[in-house]
This record gives sequence, structure tokens and C-alpha cells, in this order.
Amino acid sequence: MSEKLFKSTAIVSIMTFISRILGFIRDIVIARLFGAGLGADVFFVAFKIPNFLRRLFAEGAFSQAFIPVLAEYRNRGDKDLKDLIASTSGTLATILFIITAIGVLTAPLLIMIFAPGFVGNDYKINLAGDLLKITFPYLFFISLTALAGSILNSFGKFATPAFTPVFLNLSLIASAIWLSPHMAEPVTALACGVFIGGVVQLLFQIPFLIKIGQLPKPRWGWKDSGVQKIIKLMIPAMFGVSVAQINLLLDTLLASFLVTGSISWLYYSDRLVEFPLGIFGIALSTVILPSLSKKHASKSKAEFSNTLDWALRWVFIIGTPAAIGLIWLAEPLLLSLFQYGEFSANDAHKASLSLMAYGLGLLPFIFIKVLAPGYYARQDTKTPVKIGIIAMVTNMVLNIILMIQFAHVGLALATSLAAMLNAALLYIGLRKLNVYRPRAGWGQFFIQLLIPNIGLIVILFMLTPEIIGWVNADVWQRFAMLSGTIVAAMITYFFLLSLVGIKVKTLLKISS
Repeated sequence: MSEKLFKSTAIVSIMTFISRILGFIRDIVIARLFGAGLGADVFFVAFKIPNFLRRLFAEGAFSQAFIPVLAEYRNRGDKDLKDLIASTSGTLATILFIITAIGVLTAPLLIMIFAPGFVGNDYKINLAGDLLKITFPYLFFISLTALAGSILNSFGKFATPAFTPVFLNLSLIASAIWLSPHMAEPVTALACGVFIGGVVQLLFQIPFLIKIGQLPKPRWGWKDSGVQKIIKLMIPAMFGVSVAQINLLLDTLLASFLVTGSISWLYYSDRLVEFPLGIFGIALSTVILPSLSKKHASKSKAEFSNTLDWALRWVFIIGTPAAIGLIWLAEPLLLSLFQYGEFSANDAHKASLSLMAYGLGLLPFIFIKVLAPGYYARQDTKTPVKIGIIAMVTNMVLNIILMIQFAHVGLALATSLAAMLNAALLYIGLRKLNVYRPRAGWGQFFIQLLIPNIGLIVILFMLTPEIIGWVNADVWQRFAMLSGTIVAAMITYFFLLSLVGIKVKTLLKISS
């Protein structure tokens, strides 16, 4: 089972890697054409609102509530399963349509709520409202895409949902390059790209649902017992699973009061943190939730705990060097990827400061992705909500305190500190419930892990050029220096990892 989980995680990671690489190309194109100015700030707000709701309703709360119930219904037979999928898809689509219609009609008001710093600047408010009217329907299409993805994941088809985001990136790249020159307001092309990307992602998954015989025949089913169970689980999960996203949205809200460019600096630094988080953290979470749900349904308590233990060890192995690399190479990464055209060296420096602050939270962000399914797989959505409230209130207080002193960097730091608290409380809760019982060998594991990470820091210190060298280099020199440093660091880290006795085969045995 552990080897199967590892292979599934690897598949999702590879597909996510492809998507994230295209995401970087997308952001490079946007940075080159729009920089970190007014147009970019306005678009990022207009995109963040439906994207936040998507993570709140779809990939967040809905998936965490739907997959455990789906696992339960699969044990009842094919008819009950198809009835659940039909009722769920019809109910979800109807609710999403209503929400989308309200969102489009109230777009200017939503901009005032989510970016109050724009109030008083009519041009910003009107442009942001116009863009939001185009981007908001993305919520409808991408939420139904998440429903299709949840079904495919539950049937062990992880590759398709993980690859699907590629189409959003392709749509935005194409719109930025070829559509924007023909628009009266060029940034409007990016909003159109979001809309098109949402439609294409949904259409892409339909043939795969047909192949496994689970294409929904939507019907309204609000009173269906399975739908009611999902709703009951989803309402608290809506908050608990999306605390990190709420915190990031609060960052954007408060950043709208800071100097122009602050929203963009936070966006680009967050995108770089999302790269390892998506490739590994979200991939791991995607794979273990169906596995944990099955183990809970079959009352396999020991296997449930062992799966969590296996996942946590992998978080330390992959997440720790990723965090070190992000913090150490923050400015070189931003210079190499984005400092072209309208995106200045000063923008790269400002964004690097918030990237370092976000980097401190990378491990906690990944821990949350792994620990939260330990609750949701058991259909316990209340505990993460309580923990989420504590973390969010803490984040709000820290936001205000740290923003006054450190501007946009303080907002990123507050998010990371709140994530640390969130992860710690989730872990303590699982231990108190006796759901997770660490297997033997953690002390030795930490000591072994210390040596490769020290080696990683040493090699980064030795190989990383001074910042002025990155600023003066051309694009090919930058990528040569960056790729050379990263490859050397990875070889050093994994060589030392093997040398101290931590190997893939060992980890597979640990979780078996």
C-alpha cells in the first residue's frame, strides 16, 4: 500500500510540476508585459476573489467533505454511488450558478470589500469591477472541475486532475501575448484568459469521467441524504481547510492600503512558495485523503496512523530543503524568473523580502495539507474549524502589528506564523485523539536529516553569487547560475541523505 501511495504521489507531483512550470512561464509573461504596476495589481485582485472562493468551496471544503462520503457510498454499490454523484453535481451546479450571478452583478461592491484601499480611486475601482465581471464565472467552471477531479481521484485516476490546471496557464499565456494588444485596456485580456481557462478545464475532464462510467447526470438533490451529509461536513470544513487562503486574502486586503506594487510583490512571492507546496504538499494531500478515508471506513486504525506517519516523514525530507532553498535563493529566483520588461530589480528585491517571510511558513503549510485530512477522512470537520479560528484571529492581530513595522513583508510573516500555530494545533489534536501514534525512530530520523540540510546550506553559501552579479547578468547567465546552483545543491542533499541511511526504500518499508 505504501509503495502504491508513493507512486500515486509521484504521478500527481509530476503532473503538478508540469502545470507549475507553465504557471511560472505565465507569470514571467505577465510580469514582462504588465510589471508590478496598477494594471497588474487590479488584475490580481480580480483574479484572487474567484480563485479564493474556488479554494474555499471546491478544492478546499467540498473535496474534503465529498471524498470521504464518496468512499462510504462506493461500499454500498454502483447505483447508490451514481445517485450520490448525480444529486451532488446537480445541487452544486445550481448553487454555483446563483453565486456566480450574484458575484457578477455585485462586482464593484466586492472589489470595495476585498480591496478597500482602492476606494477613492475611481479608475482602479471601475477597472477592477470590470475585470471581476469577466473572471467571476471562473468559480462556476472550476468548482465543477474540482467535483470531476474528486471523482477521478477516488477511483485512483490522479494524473488527469493534476494535469488539468495546465489549460488555465496556457489560456493566460495566449491571452497575454496575442489578445492583450487588441484590447482597449490590455489587462482585460488576462481576465478573458481566466474565463476561457475555466471552461477548457471542465471540458477536458469529461471524457475521463465517461471512461470510468461516472459522468454525472445532474439533478437537484438538496434533500438527498448523501448531499445533506456532504453539506453538513462542508460548512465547517469551508473555514477550516481554507484558513491559509483566508490569511492570504487578508494580506491582499491590507496590502491595498500600502504603496502601489505591494499586491504584486506578495503575489509573485506567494507563487514561488506555491511551487513546492503544490508539487509536493498538495500532491501528498490529494493522494492520502482517499487512502485515509478508505482506512477509516474499514476501521483500520493502525494503517490510518501509519499512513500519516509516512506522509509526515516525507514532509520533512522534501519540505525542509525546499524551505531553505526558497529563503536563500529568494532574490536570485525572482530576478531570474521575473525581472524583465516592466518588472524592475527593485520589484524583485521587494518581492524577495516577502518570499523569505513566506518561506518560513512552507513546512507548516505542507503540514496543514497532510494533517487536516487526518480529521476530514474521519468526517470530523469541527476540530479543524476551531483550530482555524484561533489561527485566523492570530493572523489578523499579527497582520496589523507587523504591517505597521514591515509593510508587505509583515503581512507575509504574519501568515507564516499563523500557519505554524495552525499546524502545531492540528498535530496536538491528532495525538490527543490517539488517531496518530508516531512510529519508532523519529529521534534518529531527525539527527540523520540534520546532516544533509547542513550540507545543503554550506553548498548554497559556497555557490551563490552576490546579488549584483544576478542583476547585471543576462537571462541565459541567470538561468545557468540558478540551475547550476540548484542542481549542485540537490545532488549534495540527496547524496548526504543516502549517506546517513535515509533512502526511498527505507521510507516505503516504514509505512508498510
